[in-house]
Amino acid sequence: MIKVILADDELKVCKLIEFLVDWDSMDMEIVDIVHNGIDAIEAVRKHKPDIIITDIKMPGCDGLEMIEHSKKIAPDLEYIVISGYKQFEYAQMAIQFGVSNYLLKPIDQEELIHTLQKVKEQYLNRTEQLTMGKRLVLFEQENKERIRRSFFEDIILKKNMPQDESAIGDLNEKYQYHFQKGWFQTAVVKIDGIHEQTEKNRIYLENKITRELQQNLQICHDWEFYFREGICYLALNFPNEISSIKDTMNQIQQNLLVQQNILEGFRVTIGLGEQAESPAIFTRGFKAARWALDQRLLKGTNQVIQGEYKHANDFVDSEIFHDFNKAFYNAIELHDMENINTAILHLQKNLLVRRETTGYEILQMCKEAINAYLFTLKKLEMPTANIGKLFEQFNVEIDNCGSAHETFEYLRDTVNRSFQEIMKEIEQMETKPIRRAKNFIAEHLGEPISLESVSDVVGFNTAYFGTMFKNETGSTFSDYLLSKRMERAKELLRDTNNSVADICETVGYCDVKHFSKIFSKYTSLKPREYRRLYS
Repeated sequence: MIKVILADDELKVCKLIEFLVDWDSMDMEIVDIVHNGIDAIEAVRKHKPDIIITDIKMPGCDGLEMIEHSKKIAPDLEYIVISGYKQFEYAQMAIQFGVSNYLLKPIDQEELIHTLQKVKEQYLNRTEQLTMGKRLVLFEQENKERIRRSFFEDIILKKNMPQDESAIGDLNEKYQYHFQKGWFQTAVVKIDGIHEQTEKNRIYLENKITRELQQNLQICHDWEFYFREGICYLALNFPNEISSIKDTMNQIQQNLLVQQNILEGFRVTIGLGEQAESPAIFTRGFKAARWALDQRLLKGTNQVIQGEYKHANDFVDSEIFHDFNKAFYNAIELHDMENINTAILHLQKNLLVRRETTGYEILQMCKEAINAYLFTLKKLEMPTANIGKLFEQFNVEIDNCGSAHETFEYLRDTVNRSFQEIMKEIEQMETKPIRRAKNFIAEHLGEPISLESVSDVVGFNTAYFGTMFKNETGSTFSDYLLSKRMERAKELLRDTNNSVADICETVGYCDVKHFSKIFSKYTSLKPREYRRLYS
């Protein structure tokens, strides 16, 4: 028997869970019921359970602390967390602890039993208690799922899609589907607002989406789903008497929105492709469904949006982008952060005032803007060491923006952060030769030194280096060199008995009279007078 512990500070909740499940038929036994976290830890030590169903908020120590402590006692213990709270941080931490079974109160019997069954299979598989027959069934099921989902890769990657009437039979035979005459349609499900997309978050969300699809798509002749780059792609085949699948997709979307009680900022959009009586619609339908997802940037998230099939070049507006590109380039060339942002704001404004602008166009324009940024940096020979990584990350993360405002804000933030880093790098590149010049002067003070000779040492032309030196130090090269020589002379006059002639030579002068004249002008004292006063 699989041993189960219930942990909840509400007695009636424990009684309800106990009542909702036929524990014997599931080969499970409740070995203890506790009402606080400390007792739960002790129960784990005492009973060595296989599953613990726990509330997230309990006296003594909360559910998360209990999970953390009990993991040390029983590392393989499976957890089902139940909560009635909008405790976003608790939920996130539970998910990061590896808790993928997170249920909300009021407890749904079907969902609880489904979760227990899933946990039971994981337990049996881990402990190698599955029968050979069951293992064979699971292996065949996994193999079938791989074959069915390879269909999506063929469609998404635009490989051969049958167009004639025999298409249904061909697809059924090749991909193990059970398509029938009726309606064919595509849909895509997209989650936004979750900025901490850890691997455990992703698994948790994919499990929730899968569960909702399984519960609500039983009306179909057949259907399948496929997760790719954070989007769930759906191929649907449903009877002719169902005129539209939109109501079902609305129900799925509303059920998924319950996750707003667990994950702060959670938003979900479903895009629908076109509907037809042939599976040939799938290739075109996925493009239409993706177009619908992009429309959430204008229409808003938490909706089911009907897509349209449009050619990729429909979004291009060369005049708007030409004006942006010119202003953007000039601002980058002048290192003008304010005008860089102004150029992006003008692009945003010009796109949003156009009635015909689509979400797809907004997304593509922002991607084109980051391309223009990269091109400009390279053309102006600015540092681009980390730009490849930024470019990659941008093209992934921008798809997680849920509105036009968020999309352009993300574009601005990305460019701002990157350009500030580049400006620091340029500043360091410019200050490095200044430091080298200063060190050279200090080490060769007694030798003939000129702006030309130091420029050669640091590798810049004389005019550019002279300007750079003044901008960095606040004084001209000659004034800086003079001050260093005079300060060294003062130091030698104070701290040594060297003759004025020796000091004159040490600081780079060969004529004592000339040295004395310059020293007097610099300090208002002759060298010997300075020594008498300060030595």
